[in-house]
Amino acid sequence: MEETIQEKKGIDMAKLKKTGAVVLPSIFTIANMAFGFFSILLASDGKFVKASWFIIISYVMDMLDGRVARLVHGESSFGVEIDSLSDWISFGIAPAYLIHKLVLKDYGVWGYPVAFLYVLCGALRLARYNVRSHFGGSSKDYFEGLPIPGAAGWLVSFVLAYSMLEGEGGMRNIPIIMNQMPFAYAALPFVMVILALLMVSAAPYAAFKGDMIKANSMKGILLITAVLSMIVAYPQDVLFLLFTVYAASGIVAGIYMAAKGVFGSKKA
Repeated sequence: MEETIQEKKGIDMAKLKKTGAVVLPSIFTIANMAFGFFSILLASDGKFVKASWFIIISYVMDMLDGRVARLVHGESSFGVEIDSLSDWISFGIAPAYLIHKLVLKDYGVWGYPVAFLYVLCGALRLARYNVRSHFGGSSKDYFEGLPIPGAAGWLVSFVLAYSMLEGEGGMRNIPIIMNQMPFAYAALPFVMVILALLMVSAAPYAAFKGDMIKANSMKGILLITAVLSMIVAYPQDVLFLLFTVYAASGIVAGIYMAAKGVFGSKKA
């Protein structure tokens, strides 16, 4: 009888630990969703810089939930689904609404399909990722297509960098980047379409997990220290530069792989 009670207690404790392991990362996921939703409210009031920073905070929450889930072994199908819903709000709907209120509204009715295309491609990107995650088809080293946080990161970092031209969001800037902001503003509808198409493309993007960069190695420590130092010194400009380089990296890698395949087949 005592053994049965002990076994029951052991099973209950195991269930409790498993529930805690699932709930803990979900707290960060919900925080991601909350900051994305609050960003929409701020953008509706015309507070574009604050709305952008809230999406950046969502970005941090999104990075933490996955790491916490792996740390406590709390990965689950439920976690994958709610994480994607949160990402769609924070990195799909929120930045599209922000950019429409700031820029696309000036294009009248033509701004609507551009904003919707971004939201639609973001949803398709997340759906494709979920399917592959459930069936074990995703890579630890590369994403297929631009991740939706990367696309949102470019839009949000643009808003933060551009705001400095109007005397908002800080005074420290890198002149060579600031000089490009008016051109980026003018090209924004086209860039938004490109970002949308990159999300549903097959272009390879670094996942920064697995064995690509080890944070405990000297190379990883130096790289992380250098990036953080640059962000602290010039936060808006460096974020814009990093997201621009990341978005372009998939295009360059895709062209390289396509050229390698063509020339490789000719040699064969």
